[in-house]
Amino acid sequence: HITYESVSHFLKDFLHEDREDVDVEVVFLHRKPPDLELEGLFKRHFTTVEFFQGSIMNPIDLQRVKVHEADACLVLANKYCQDPDAEDAANIMRVISIKNYSDDIRVIIQLMQYHNKAYLLNIPSWDWKQGDDVICLAELKLGFIAQSCLAPGFSTMMANLFAMRSFKTSPDTQAWQNDYLQGTGCEMYTETLSPSFTGMTFPQASELCFTKLKLLLLAIEIKGEDGSDSKISINPRGAKISANTQGFFIAQSADEVKRAWFYCKACHEDIKDETLIKKCKCKNLATFRKGVRAVQMVGRASEPGGREREDSITNRNMRNSTPIMGNSTATKQVNKVKPTINRCLNEAPNNPNSQFSNQRPQEPMQESAYAGYHLAYEVKKLMPTSRSTGGNNVNNNGVGLQVGIADDQAKDFDFEKTEMKYDSTGMFHWSPARNLEDCILDRNQAAMTVLNGHVVVCLFADPDSPLIGLRNLVMPLRASNFHYHELKHVVIVGAVDYIRREWKMLQNLPKISVLNGSPLSRADLRAVNVNLCDMCVILSAKVPSNDDPTLADKEAILASLNIKAMTFDDTIGVLSQDESGVVSANENLNSVSGPIVLQRRGSVYGANVPMITELVNDSNVQFLDQDDDDDPDTELYLTQPFACGTAFAVSVLDSLMSTTYFNQNALTLIRSLITGGATPELELILAEGAGLRGGYSTSDSLSNRDRCRVGQISLYDGPLAQFGEAGKYGDLFVAALKSYGMLCIGLYRFRDTSSSCDASSKRYVITNPPDDFQLLPTDQVFVLMQFDPGMEYKPNRGQKGKDDNS
Repeated sequence: HITYESVSHFLKDFLHEDREDVDVEVVFLHRKPPDLELEGLFKRHFTTVEFFQGSIMNPIDLQRVKVHEADACLVLANKYCQDPDAEDAANIMRVISIKNYSDDIRVIIQLMQYHNKAYLLNIPSWDWKQGDDVICLAELKLGFIAQSCLAPGFSTMMANLFAMRSFKTSPDTQAWQNDYLQGTGCEMYTETLSPSFTGMTFPQASELCFTKLKLLLLAIEIKGEDGSDSKISINPRGAKISANTQGFFIAQSADEVKRAWFYCKACHEDIKDETLIKKCKCKNLATFRKGVRAVQMVGRASEPGGREREDSITNRNMRNSTPIMGNSTATKQVNKVKPTINRCLNEAPNNPNSQFSNQRPQEPMQESAYAGYHLAYEVKKLMPTSRSTGGNNVNNNGVGLQVGIADDQAKDFDFEKTEMKYDSTGMFHWSPARNLEDCILDRNQAAMTVLNGHVVVCLFADPDSPLIGLRNLVMPLRASNFHYHELKHVVIVGAVDYIRREWKMLQNLPKISVLNGSPLSRADLRAVNVNLCDMCVILSAKVPSNDDPTLADKEAILASLNIKAMTFDDTIGVLSQDESGVVSANENLNSVSGPIVLQRRGSVYGANVPMITELVNDSNVQFLDQDDDDDPDTELYLTQPFACGTAFAVSVLDSLMSTTYFNQNALTLIRSLITGGATPELELILAEGAGLRGGYSTSDSLSNRDRCRVGQISLYDGPLAQFGEAGKYGDLFVAALKSYGMLCIGLYRFRDTSSSCDASSKRYVITNPPDDFQLLPTDQVFVLMQFDPGMEYKPNRGQKGKDDNS
């Protein structure tokens, strides 16, 4: 999809001056000749951009643009198309054509719909380990919105982080805009940590980076033991930093981030001005970057290429063969299987018959074999099980032993102990499938149910609208690093005929209700207590008409203005538990008011209801806030609704294409922050098309709960309230990290800090403020918080689940 709009957006981001010296030539290939506007754009960038007329489906054209020599091939989608599935199908065909012509070229593709990702993952030469990547607009858009339900404004902060922008504050803009703009200039970068960091814990390193280097260290890449894939850990609790660890930073430019590599304890310990941290003569740093890089390149060229090829061949065969266990005996205890594999590897070099050179390729092979079993096992669970003779007491740890858990093995399980509460990867809460009919509320039932602190999803859809993949909105809200009682209830208000088509993907996620009604009906909105919700999300699945694209958002804008104009009586102050138990219409809703007896007051005015509206068309953002003075031509990220986190448009995801090209890990990091922990393994399971599978808890899968999540804490009361009284952001950062392991990443501040009666209740996002930034008691702080193992909501069961690791 090559138009003036898409190309100018792409080039503005791709060729931005904040990137390290980019020396890349961009070649566009399109069937039609460019129009005058587009031709002008190509001529302005004539040093770096070329245009060829031709088709990706034609090998001769691929030959003309030398695809086989290209660094990567990027496939752009038309986000405003009438039929998203047809658009995806066409783009997947283009990928097949490219891979058919040259199977080792790196491909980055934009897809509209999540369910089409499966077709792509199933192309034989598609390999995410080689750098192939999918940017699925529906998945990321709904993921961003989901995280905004947990921490309002987070979608804006993340969108600004991966778009390349340079800010210029000026005296004539309002104070709040200057604070916001400074944050929009931040981007995400990766850099290797200098040897001075080796041996530190992550919190120590993060504190040093913030206080000394003025960088925000978010995550590190933890190398897998024995050569398995490395994984990105966000704010890991106990991780120690090893040599040459990659760090993920938030900073204003690539040059700033180099300080993390230059930093040397001997030379820079006493320096107060971070700009003086430059390359020093210590150690052998003289063989600096370019040397190191050259060595790495040569090293890379000489070894793994051949090895990876062999792996992929062995891997392909592994899938079809029966599991080979080396010389280890088939053990009953699955937990022992993996160490046995490693032991075979470790003993082998001492064995006189085995040459070490032959040994090398085996290591990754065995690892991938292990991953292979995992998937084979997942797939096996989908098949009808064969009756097995001996009932092995298998503990499902993702290794395919002789047979899946068959019915006649069920008697060996203590089901009380091994209740399935999480999916098979341990990343998400899971419940047995429920019928849609059991989850539908009518208006009276909804009004009788005491809904509070929930998420209301206003969904506009015709019965035959293209599916938007609601699972991507609900899954992040069901991540296993929440306790069950912390999960926010999701109430979808919309046409049941449409939701029925989506239900197959939602039926295994707990705490969902559906109100068959219209998001424009005030009675329906009152019935679901929209004034007590934690977030009201307004989405549209309708296809925009060709006549006037600006009308694509008419329903979303109407719904948003309708809620803002409503008034509510000053409802529920305090609820008693038993009353809520009696009133509840649906047993799943009991826990909504749970053990928390003191409930927050509802909003009296609709304008104070927390809301996020998804827009198709950027320019329509001007209609969302009646009190803003945004000029119709203002760029989306500069408008008030976007700065406040109350509007989100798909166009902000465009810049992810270039981010992914320059830094493959950035997309992995963004995806794990946004999806609440979707892993490549889970992607493959979902690509099978059978949805989320439940799994029995093992110590391994329960350990997956211990990961970080996005949250928002208040400075009004609580342990950090002392900083709200004119404290400095830098002190808050250090205290939160040391005492609670929380990593502060920004502030959510009232736009009007005056206490006048007409002050607006809107807040705006400040990403990573400087350390001397003054705090206010009304500020909210965005944090990456640790999982709190705490007490489960049913303590006896929670305990048993944790002990069950035999």
